[in-house]
Amino acid sequence: MPNGALASLRSVGKGLTPALQKIAEYVRENPEQLLYQTVVEVAEASGSSEASVIRFCRDLGFSGFQEFKLALASDLAANPVGLTPQENPRTAPEVLEYVTHHARQALEDAVRMLDLAAVEAVVERILGARRLEFYGVGASGVTALDFAYKFLRLGYMAQGYADPHLAAMSASTLDAQAVAVGISRSGTTIDTVKALELAQQAGATTVAITHRAKSPLARAAAFTLTTPVAESPLTGGSVSAKMGQLLLLDLLYTLVGLRHPRSSEHIAKTAAAVADRNY
Repeated sequence: MPNGALASLRSVGKGLTPALQKIAEYVRENPEQLLYQTVVEVAEASGSSEASVIRFCRDLGFSGFQEFKLALASDLAANPVGLTPQENPRTAPEVLEYVTHHARQALEDAVRMLDLAAVEAVVERILGARRLEFYGVGASGVTALDFAYKFLRLGYMAQGYADPHLAAMSASTLDAQAVAVGISRSGTTIDTVKALELAQQAGATTVAITHRAKSPLARAAAFTLTTPVAESPLTGGSVSAKMGQLLLLDLLYTLVGLRHPRSSEHIAKTAAAVADRNY
């Protein structure tokens, strides 16, 4: 059973059809009441159909309505609803409380959504790779560069691409000894999807990092690692919006670093190479 019903719900954001979006809004507004309702009752209350309720649960990664309710009950037991900060912060203390709350929520959601079996599989592919490439556009492009920087320190031929033309050209030259990672919150960024498709065609192991497990980017990936998206108009490009990606980055980097036989040697060499750049 997937972890985190509320985290999964937050992760889909607006990537649902209008019919499923109505159900999502109902769940957000009535999570505790839903625990005691049947599929028929939820369909009636949300103005949808029974089939739409089942599809909604499955789109979130659950086998059906009952499994979704079990995960929701677990979420509510751990984090009671209603404990949110001032939604229209104005003063410095209010803004600090606001951003801290959303950063904490994003981190907790990321932990609940992590598929550790998929993480382990990706780590094994990275350990056996000679070349790593990371693709992203906009804010995700910054994350791609951060991934490349971290793995370069472990001795990998690692490159991050925020330029879609360079990403496409490089992806087409990969082979079976490469791992290519596409990063896109929506999973629909055309340039990132194209780069990952080219890497897949070239024979590389492909990985998608996105908040939508059912997306064009995920279809181009052998492995999909889902991360949450903070649900607020103030979080676009913020630390809380990137929290899941950064947590995943650190997890992959740390696991590879602990298992790579020469990681300590490479870290020492790369540190020494730039040591004279500090006053």
